[in-house]
Amino acid sequence: MKYLERIADKHLNDRLNAMGAVLIEGPKWCGKTTTAEQRARSVLRMQDPDNREDYLATAAVKPSNLLIGETPRLLDEWQDAPVLWDAVRTICDKRGMPGQFILTGSNAVDEKKIHHSGTGRISRMQMFPMSLWESKESNGSVSLQDLFDNRNYEVEATSQLSVNDIIFSACRGGWPASLNAADMDASLMIARDYVQSVCKTDISRVDGVQRNEKLAIQILRSYARNISTVAKTTTILADVTASDKIECSRSTFDDYVSALEKLFVINDIDAWCPAIRSKTAIQSSPKRGFCDPSVAVAVMGLTPESLQTQLRTFGFIFEQMCIRDLKAYSYGFFSSVGYYRDRYGLESDVVLHLGDGRYALIECKLGSKEIEEGAKHLVQIHDLIVAHNNGEKQVPIREPDLKIVLTGGQYGYTRKDGVHVIPLACLKP
Repeated sequence: MKYLERIADKHLNDRLNAMGAVLIEGPKWCGKTTTAEQRARSVLRMQDPDNREDYLATAAVKPSNLLIGETPRLLDEWQDAPVLWDAVRTICDKRGMPGQFILTGSNAVDEKKIHHSGTGRISRMQMFPMSLWESKESNGSVSLQDLFDNRNYEVEATSQLSVNDIIFSACRGGWPASLNAADMDASLMIARDYVQSVCKTDISRVDGVQRNEKLAIQILRSYARNISTVAKTTTILADVTASDKIECSRSTFDDYVSALEKLFVINDIDAWCPAIRSKTAIQSSPKRGFCDPSVAVAVMGLTPESLQTQLRTFGFIFEQMCIRDLKAYSYGFFSSVGYYRDRYGLESDVVLHLGDGRYALIECKLGSKEIEEGAKHLVQIHDLIVAHNNGEKQVPIREPDLKIVLTGGQYGYTRKDGVHVIPLACLKP
């Protein structure tokens, strides 16, 4: 099976050249181990059924024995033996050389089980499911970095994907295994199996607390019905318990959501709350989301065919797809993703901040009919910021460096108002 280059490859190489060890975190099946194997010269697989008990016994007595091997040495699913973290830190201190270890894990470990943060020895990096650029579905004719670096950039792009192609890609998801499936039906099955595995096994294994599979599925389903919205926890909980067969307290709900966050399944994004309007007018609740749009599709039992006649529903799923790809494309810029929305109806689906202070206001609009509305919102927010900065005794707010409408359409161009209209299937890092 041919390895498809990942955006994470460069980030991993850079960190190995600088630090003693690198931890790759992200949802299971997103390709962490396969990417790590491209650089590793020896591998320890903690979940190897033939050796797992021996590895755990060794970790309990002398964990340094498990670190013997050519470097970089890959410790796959290291969190099964949290003591390995401190062992790696100690070895890195002794050797004083970069590129010694790569650790991969599909859930966040309990920090109480490790004694040292690893700061200065272990670099943490996040990996996401495959973007359209990585799956070779985006033609990459528009570079996000070029957009930020060149204020005079004029977009001219044409996507080769139809809306129906975009729908299928979202349903299939960014799981590498889905690209090697025998046929389209098999590729769609990967996301369904992912959800089943999370709810049946992983949600209990993540911290050793036994949880109910049916309740986990219902929580994910309710989350999916509210993706890309700022639905309150009470709203989602009410949806979960709407069935007479489901009982769930607020504390239980919070516990399940926390477990799903540790598994990197749930990925909410926070609000951007600049002081350009009254604080009471700005939404501050998190926007609900998943690591990949296919999770929402799978838990709601949707198909590409059904979504072709439910484009309003798919609009919310498309936004998740845009967020997934934007996170992957901007990761090297130490970026963060948020959103802006106020009670006057003014919004930016995504606010993409780079580590150096630059940022982009982004709307995600599936069809061409929505582009005008999306662009209008972005211009209005920009105008609000300008007006704010021109006021007396105001703390200036940086004006947006980019205004973008991401679409599922075919053509990309730059409007006279400076808004870039870009098909998602034309974007790359």
